[in-house]
Amino acid sequence: KVTQLQTSGNTNFIIRGFGNGANNAGIEPSVGVFIDGVYRSRSASALADLPNLERIEVLRGPQSTLFGKNASAGVISVITAAPDLNGYSGSASVTVGDYNEFIVKGDITGPLSDTVAFSLSGNSNTRDGYYTNLSDGAKLNEHNRWGVRGQLLFRPSDNLEFRLIADTEEIDEVCCGVSNLVNGPTGGIIAFIGGEINPEDPFSRSQYYDFNPTNEIENSGVSLQIDYDWESVTLTSITSSRTMDRFENADVDFTSARLISSNSGDTEISTFTQELRLTSTGDGSVNWMVGGYFFDEEIDIANTLYYGDDFRAYGDALTNVLSGNAINLFPSPLDGLEFALGMPPGTFFASGQGRTEFGGAENQAFSIFGQVDFDLGDRTTLTVGANYTEDEKDTFYNETNTDVFSAVSMVAVGFGGAFAQITGLPPTPANIAANQGAAAIAAAISTTDCTPATAPNCNAALALQPLQFMPPFLAYPNAVEPGSSNDDQVTWSVRLAFDATDSLNIYGGVSTGFKATSWNLSRDSRPFEADIPAIIAAGLVLPNLNSGTRFAGPEDAIVYEIGLKARFNRSTVNFAIFDQEIEDFQDNLFLGTGFNLANAGIRSTTGAELEWNWSATDALQLAFAATWLDSKYDEFTNAEGPDGPTDLSGTKVPGVPELSINTSAIYNFELGASTSGFVRVEYIYEDEVQINANVPPEVASREISTFNASLGLEWDNGFQVMLYGRNINDDDYLLSSFPSVAQGGSVSGYPNVPRTYGLTLTMNFN
Repeated sequence: KVTQLQTSGNTNFIIRGFGNGANNAGIEPSVGVFIDGVYRSRSASALADLPNLERIEVLRGPQSTLFGKNASAGVISVITAAPDLNGYSGSASVTVGDYNEFIVKGDITGPLSDTVAFSLSGNSNTRDGYYTNLSDGAKLNEHNRWGVRGQLLFRPSDNLEFRLIADTEEIDEVCCGVSNLVNGPTGGIIAFIGGEINPEDPFSRSQYYDFNPTNEIENSGVSLQIDYDWESVTLTSITSSRTMDRFENADVDFTSARLISSNSGDTEISTFTQELRLTSTGDGSVNWMVGGYFFDEEIDIANTLYYGDDFRAYGDALTNVLSGNAINLFPSPLDGLEFALGMPPGTFFASGQGRTEFGGAENQAFSIFGQVDFDLGDRTTLTVGANYTEDEKDTFYNETNTDVFSAVSMVAVGFGGAFAQITGLPPTPANIAANQGAAAIAAAISTTDCTPATAPNCNAALALQPLQFMPPFLAYPNAVEPGSSNDDQVTWSVRLAFDATDSLNIYGGVSTGFKATSWNLSRDSRPFEADIPAIIAAGLVLPNLNSGTRFAGPEDAIVYEIGLKARFNRSTVNFAIFDQEIEDFQDNLFLGTGFNLANAGIRSTTGAELEWNWSATDALQLAFAATWLDSKYDEFTNAEGPDGPTDLSGTKVPGVPELSINTSAIYNFELGASTSGFVRVEYIYEDEVQINANVPPEVASREISTFNASLGLEWDNGFQVMLYGRNINDDDYLLSSFPSVAQGGSVSGYPNVPRTYGLTLTMNFN
């Protein structure tokens, strides 16, 4: 399953319910993506319209003995066709569709000499958005992307081959639209200050924004694969260098009020990899592969979050409401609070106040891995493999914070007010020392929330703490937090396969996987609670410093699986039953402007998978795939729920449906001697599931029931025409949801793509 979330580049790949990474640059996904043997460390770097796909392999469960880079949940391996030394061929296609969709693709391959061949491809994809900004009529969720890819193949001899690949892609889009699911109490305040919201109408796919979101991604790289064959061994070397630059800016209050003037993120990731493999090519009873892998990556991040022109008025209204008019000293509550604290009018929530963040990471990892197949006779094969990995990360994160209000200690405000009321004296150190009894009473009052039972001996200012959206950030590394991690692990796999007949294979196995520590490179990174005493002792404590997490420790995965693969006269069947567990799964929950990263103690999935393909006749092919998953948190005591921190142990994992079905039918037909055609219908189903842990299921659940269809014709001269429709039944569902930013009680979500259709014309030539 592939899910697109907050931005054009934020795509999450999910296998058997496991998958993470999302929009946090510090987290590598649990599902590894490889394109032509090169690891793509973030999903945004894997977004490419690849030509001439040879095959796509989806490897379920932990993978470590065939790939140098560990993947604790699975691997998606994409292989494209190499340049052709035997002759020229290529294709050109044009697609037109609704929302002014226009896609152009072309590719060509052929020999330059007896030993050198090339291929070159390019594509351009544009489409208007289906989501409307009601403030200015602009269209969001558009497409505007292009890419170019070239290859050179050099085969100087029968046993030596060089394959050089270079590519570049660019995305520049207005994306992505967010709908209001629950219009909470703050909705009235938005209207009061002149803003507008399209309330609780997610599938109108429209909302008010005071500026449109920006998504820019530049992704490029080069790789060189060298294969050298000896008599019984092949040496393979894959060297790659890649860069990804990504800039985003979004109106994260999702209203026409100018609450936020900027929420930008600028991320640059540079990656170098080197893999060496030795593979046996003999026909003996033992076949083997050994390899080594090196990975080097550098991440640089620059983010901003600034208040807009209307936030002062918004904060004023919220201050009045939250304090119960207790700070209504002036016509403006914020003016009164500023006066009480001796600050100039207009200090709090001034336009342009906020945070500018700088962060990054350096990651080096290496591994050695291998796998051996033993032919035990009697049609039985034993496969064993192992991987040793070391992974080292050095990270940093810092900010410049000009949000004055978020740096105010509301406890200190309450103490000062209570002390002055009790003694009639200002809370100077000398007066406090001379009035210890009054100081003790004031201290107790300063930490007491105001309720009917505690009034008036309480601190009304505590009610304003939820408005401290940008508390000062403790930079790291520091004297207590080194900002580094160093992990190592041995993983292994054992698999026994038995060919019961020439058409039936039965297998069973156990495999383990590993993913190194991931760091929360976002503004929601916080010191661990255990480090707070040392931080205080070191004199590093900041106003309103809260505990949280800086990183999530390594994942350790294990899966037990049995299954069969059968091939009959006109059908194939694959069936598997598995039990997969990831200890310390790195759970990354989107909070609107940042992320909560934590280790779920144990997360497990028990499931079954069925894939069936049947050629009912020479003209009719039927396919059916179903997955049943029982996914749960066996242990997750530090999770984030709708009302804050909670214990999710024993609960189902949000976003993972119990039953998923994908079924299709293809009917092929002939129209005369030179024309053939096909009709294809597909149905996708996922049963209802809560989407996110921090939004109740009655607010945001998802059930998918979608039909796709296509009709095509092909002539002997290589010309093809295809008419297609996606989501032709216009199925509506939410991709994700989260509490609205700075709007307590409100909830936002991302709706899916509505019905689309189009026509593709293709010309193939040889």
